[in-house]
Amino acid sequence: MNTHSTERIVLRRKASFRRVRNAGPLGASPFEMESLPSLAEPVLEQPSMTSSEVADLQRDPEVIAVADPMPLKLIEPFGAPEPTPTAVGNTWGIEAVSAHTSPFTGDGVVVAVLDTGINPNHVAFQGVQLERRNFTQGSDDDDHGHGTHCAGTIFGRDVNGLRIGVARGVTNAVIGKVLGPGGGSSASLATAINWAYEKGANVISMSLGIDFPGYVASMISQGLPAEAATSIALEQYRANVNLFSSLTFLLARSGSFSQAAIIVAASGNESQRPSYEIAVAPPAAGDGMVSVGALQRSAAGNLSIASFSNTQCNLCGPGVSVTSSWIDSNDALRTISGTSMATPHVAGCAALWAQQQKQNLGFLTSENLAARTLSSATFVQGASFEDIGNGMVQAPQQ
Repeated sequence: MNTHSTERIVLRRKASFRRVRNAGPLGASPFEMESLPSLAEPVLEQPSMTSSEVADLQRDPEVIAVADPMPLKLIEPFGAPEPTPTAVGNTWGIEAVSAHTSPFTGDGVVVAVLDTGINPNHVAFQGVQLERRNFTQGSDDDDHGHGTHCAGTIFGRDVNGLRIGVARGVTNAVIGKVLGPGGGSSASLATAINWAYEKGANVISMSLGIDFPGYVASMISQGLPAEAATSIALEQYRANVNLFSSLTFLLARSGSFSQAAIIVAASGNESQRPSYEIAVAPPAAGDGMVSVGALQRSAAGNLSIASFSNTQCNLCGPGVSVTSSWIDSNDALRTISGTSMATPHVAGCAALWAQQQKQNLGFLTSENLAARTLSSATFVQGASFEDIGNGMVQAPQQ
């Protein structure tokens, strides 16, 4: 048992969700989280616990997961953000996922972006009602640019004649700033997922990852031997994967009686092909997450896996030389690369599929939304399933 920390994340079912058939009130989250008093909004404050108390918690049938908070970091894009020359029409990603020919816009769908925040004054977000919450100690607005770029790809309006947003008909977005100058933690992310769901999110987009090396280094700096620090980090790595797997499981179950919700997460940029490949990293590695890899396009228009994209993802999106909104000015555009850029393409398509399901079937469930999004992908000739999953995500056409 981990003895270096008395801080724990405890995920337990809410009382109203413990009855066998009554799943709880409409629109309510099916779980609650006991966590640290330092969190932005803990549901309950969790006092320090001994190892035996943690063991007792894990035996409690109402407790779903127990984990130590681990540090989060941005999945940093490749290359410095490049100023984008004046252009009109569609970005290549919009056309690659066939959003430009889809009759759906994301109207009536609520999208959440858990990232570095957003520039709320950017022209790409005019007409969008932004529900914002800051889970960091930094400023409320996006002081990095990453979150603004991702949000622009999901639901951004056209900027000076260039279409950047897949689901540009979304009018309600939930923006959780979970990464500040000092990063973030898996505790604040779990809290933010809970908050986003309770704010009505149907699609939750996350382009971030757990900082395993940073966690090991922090314990070594506190005096633990490297071997012990690594062992403890592996234990909590597994616990955090279980935590996020449990969250997605609960959201999937809740979607059968409340609003449907799926989580779309970046697989990570740690691979360096052809030298080596790294498997999908958490939280995207959690069961039930829609994990996303990155595809690139050649001058001839052929698609292939990006050299940095991690393996074992569920499907892919356009992730190289992606143009979207930035924070330099209220109409700034920048071009960057990464699985972080592929993820919002998938989240945007999921929003389109959510609208299509609501319109054509009259209802929406988490299972159907995930299945439609995953099955929409087209396989890339010459690629392997290990690298790209189902292939390039596609927007609904009817």
